[in-house]
Parts: sequence; C-alpha cells; structure tokens
Amino acid sequence: MKIKNIIAFAVVGFMLTGCGIYNKYEQNTPTPADVFGSDENVKVANTETTIAQMSWREFFTDPLLQQLIEQVLANNTDLNSARIAVEKSEASLKAAKMAYLPSLAFAPQGTISSFNNNAAVKTYNVPLQLSVDLDVFGSITNKKRAAKAVLLQAQMQEEVVRTNLISITAQQYLMLQVLDRELEILMQTDSLWNKSLETEESLWENGKAYSTAVNQMEASYLSVKTQIVDTRRNIRAVENAICKLLAISPQPIKRQKWGSSILHYADETGDEAARMFTDKYLRIGIPAQMLENRPDILMANHAMEEAFYNTAAARSAFYPSITLSGAAGWTNNSGVSIVDPGKLLLNAVAQLTQPIFARGKLTANKKIAQLTEEDLQKKYVQMVINAGNEVNEAMADCMTARDKHGYYQRQVQVLHEAYIGTHELMDNGKASYIEVLRAQESLLDAQLNSAMNMYYGAESIIALYIALGGGSK
Repeated sequence: MKIKNIIAFAVVGFMLTGCGIYNKYEQNTPTPADVFGSDENVKVANTETTIAQMSWREFFTDPLLQQLIEQVLANNTDLNSARIAVEKSEASLKAAKMAYLPSLAFAPQGTISSFNNNAAVKTYNVPLQLSVDLDVFGSITNKKRAAKAVLLQAQMQEEVVRTNLISITAQQYLMLQVLDRELEILMQTDSLWNKSLETEESLWENGKAYSTAVNQMEASYLSVKTQIVDTRRNIRAVENAICKLLAISPQPIKRQKWGSSILHYADETGDEAARMFTDKYLRIGIPAQMLENRPDILMANHAMEEAFYNTAAARSAFYPSITLSGAAGWTNNSGVSIVDPGKLLLNAVAQLTQPIFARGKLTANKKIAQLTEEDLQKKYVQMVINAGNEVNEAMADCMTARDKHGYYQRQVQVLHEAYIGTHELMDNGKASYIEVLRAQESLLDAQLNSAMNMYYGAESIIALYIALGGGSK
C-alpha cells in the first residue's frame, strides 16, 4: 500500500512539474549578438569596465550641478510618484505572501424568533471561524511570484525616472552654460560692432563713405542687439524648465562658467574638448554590461517574469482548489432545541472544488496570459535593439562633435584674423563696408557654432552615459 502511495505522489508531482505550474522563471529570450551595430566608430572595448559603472557624482564633477541634481531628485514630483508606486507594490507583495496563512474571523450572531404568538426564542452563536487554502497546485505561489515581479518593475521604473531626471537636469545645466557663453560672445561682438559703426559714421561725416554704408552697419549692429535679447529670453526659459523639475517657483539657477568642471575626464591634458572626446574616455565596454545596468531593460525582463507566473497561475486554475475551514465557540442552538447556558460548538469542513465547465473563462485566461507573455518577449528583444541603437547614435554624435571641434576652432581663428585685417583695410579706405560686414557676421556665426558644437558634444556623452545604464547609482 505504501509503495502505491509513493508511486501516486510521484506521478502527481511529475504531472505538476510537466505542466509548469511550479517552474521558476529563467530569462532565455534570444537577443541580437551585435547589439551596438557593426559601425567601426562604435569602440567596444574588450573589458568589463564601462563609464556606466561610474556614479553620477563621479561623472558630473561640477559641484553646483551635483547640488542641483540632488535637489531635483529630492523634490521632483514624478520621482515621488515612482517611489509611491514602489511602496504600493511592496504592500501588494506582502498581501500575496500572507495568502499562505489561514484567515481568522470573529463572527458572533444572534436571533430572536417567535412562531404563532408563542414566547420569543433567543439564540446566539459566538464562534471563531478559521479558513485556509492549501496551495497544492501553485496558485498562491505563482501569484506571489508575479507580485514580486511587479515590485521589481516598480523599482526599475523608479530608476528609469531617476536616470532621466539626472540626464535632463545635466543637459539643461549645460544649456544654461552654453547660453551664457553665447551671451558673452554676443556682448563682445556688440562692443566690436559698435566701434565699426562709429568708424563708418566718422568716415561718412568726413565724406569718405556713403550713408547707405552707415545704415547697413547699423542694421547689422541692431541684429546683434536682437540676438542678445533672444539669448537672455532663452536663458530665462531654461531656468524656468529647471525650476519645474525642482517643483519650485521660477528663479535664477546658479551655475559655473562654461569650460569649468562639467564631466569626468579620462585624462587632464589638452583643452576640455580634447579630454571630452578622448577614445580612452569613450570606451563603452562589452554589450552584456549594458544589459546589467539599464533599468528599462531590467524592467522589461521583470515584466516577462510577471507574465510567466501569470501564465502558470492561469494553468493552476484548471486544477482543484482545496479549502479547510472550521469554527469553535459557544452556542445555545443545538439544532433541535435551545439550551441555556450555551454549549461548546466545534465544526470542521474540508472542501475540494474542481472546475468542470466555466463557460470558457479558464481557457480564455490561459490563452490571454500566453499571448501576453509572447508579446512581452518580442518587446524585450525590440527594447534591447533600441538600446543598442541609442548607444550607436550617441557614439556617432560624440564622434561628429569631436571631428567638427577642430574645424570650428581653426575657422574662428582665421575669421578673427580676417575680421581684424578687413577692419584695418576699411580704416585706410582700402576695403568696403560690405567686406567688413561679411567678416563680422562670419566670425560671429563661427563663434556661436563652435560654442553650440561643444554643447552637442557634452550632450552626446551624457546620452552615451545614460544609454549604457549610467546614473542609477
């Protein structure tokens, strides 16, 4: 008899395992091997080290920027909502774990009844009711595991919001710095062009220039004035955007000048751009490292985990549910007579419920769970592809800004020399005002373009840092 029981239990255990209702989730969704692409500009180093392993405090070395990021992380409303979502998921997981325990209820009941005008009869029951669900077929276990996966998703969502805030705050801070730099360039240009206008007016007063030349000079000078006004307005707009992140009213934002300690540099030689764009600094590590750091990919993985356990729970619904319940207390209702005082009441019930026909609900729930799992697996692969694309794009932007930096530097240098030379020729009556105007405008455009290229370079490195999973520490 014992051998038959052992065989029966073994057969049942094999059937349950085969149905997958007790299996644990394992991430085995295949992803592209060359996730970063085959572009030779994407420098995948043969090393486990990557800039994503640096904390944001190490990556952003500007103390004012560090302080600003800390304030945003402390005050931002979206991040606070993400924290609350984590706490809700923790409460749900705690409830799912408590489902293993029996429920205990105190359910007193009293009645007064009279039949055919006879004396009223008072009855009462004062029981403690206990009920427990036996998790023989894994329904409670799978729901608990799914609740844990939901908690992990909420935690990763909080990290996604955190890294996005760090990235946006740093980019806005850099934009303020580059706008300050542009305003400085425009103010210097305003002074220089004012001198050119005064020179042209002097030449006109002495009969050596036409009034049209003075008008053209003044119009060009006024265009710089309008750019100064626009730049100041842009500075105000960026400051207001940062204040929204901080959840505070509009106010000025403290920052250092452009070129101060902004990002971590791999070495300390050369100018800031040379250090920013060094190949040693831009090494991104092996592709697997990205999967270990990016919170959005981890969140997608936990979403697949939740779907896996939801599918297992849908399978468990086809099996019987076993409930044990009982009650103990006092009653004066024996069922056939009323006794006083009350007597001890004991009651025990074992119930097994086997679904036979549920109007297709169980089959539909299982099918929906399986399709959801399949959909999330495909979305996970697409997310990995998108992540690799982000890394490729950020690296390409870094390389582009690096290549253009040298050209812009040389362009500013030669145009500055051309402007000085042309202005001297105009003072001596050997060059027209049109040549001076062209030289002035070309120099200003080159200076502004050079400053903005430096911003694009810093922005692309921040994007690379975030794309590789940085900012979560």
